[in-house]
Amino acid sequence: MGVALPDAAMDAVQKRLMFEDECILVDENDCVVGHESKYNCHLMENIESKNWLHRAFSVFLFNSKYELLLQQRSATKVTFPLVWTNTCCSHPLYRESELIEEDALGARNAAQRKLLDELGIPAEDVPVDQFIPLGRMLYKAPSDGKWGEHELDYLLFIVRDVNVNPNPDEVADVKYVTKEQLKELLRKADAGEEGLKLSPWFRLVVDNFLFSWWDHVEKGTLKEAADMKTIHKLT
Repeated sequence: MGVALPDAAMDAVQKRLMFEDECILVDENDCVVGHESKYNCHLMENIESKNWLHRAFSVFLFNSKYELLLQQRSATKVTFPLVWTNTCCSHPLYRESELIEEDALGARNAAQRKLLDELGIPAEDVPVDQFIPLGRMLYKAPSDGKWGEHELDYLLFIVRDVNVNPNPDEVADVKYVTKEQLKELLRKADAGEEGLKLSPWFRLVVDNFLFSWWDHVEKGTLKEAADMKTIHKLT
């Protein structure tokens, strides 16, 4: 658990994003009920007292060798700094292109935008129609005393060889892992070795879905694994 920073100590880039970005508020059935700043959506007092829930996405990008690209979140991130996680995790914003619900197009548009923002992956390397939405999960996770997550998360898989040029404001490190290398990372995180920490949403996907879905990645049968009707409540 980190120590919550006062707002004045917040990194300038992260502070701007916290106040400028408007997240999409939804109910537990994923129906839009409003919008709020990223700042307000991530305050634990709002999550606990108002039960605010916002839409999110998590991208799992595999290369043609079926290795998964992981990122370590930057030290300046307000929630879960220096934590290892899946390729990219962020929010569709309250804007027309990212509110489109048909075939999860809003989340896919947001994913393409953030892969460029965070990892410098050009849009042409990750065409929107190549993301496969596999499922949705709802979870809640405190980061420290002040900040936390309460998200309805779209899980998006994509298999592409891409150019990666991480943005240091967002990402401290990246690496591709095989299944066996990820299992070793999980073991180290569980044992508290090397100070290694994994994000709570990544851990939920790992524990509930990832390895069986990874088999589908290798077989080229990902679409068979998709279930966008169910909202898995994993809080």
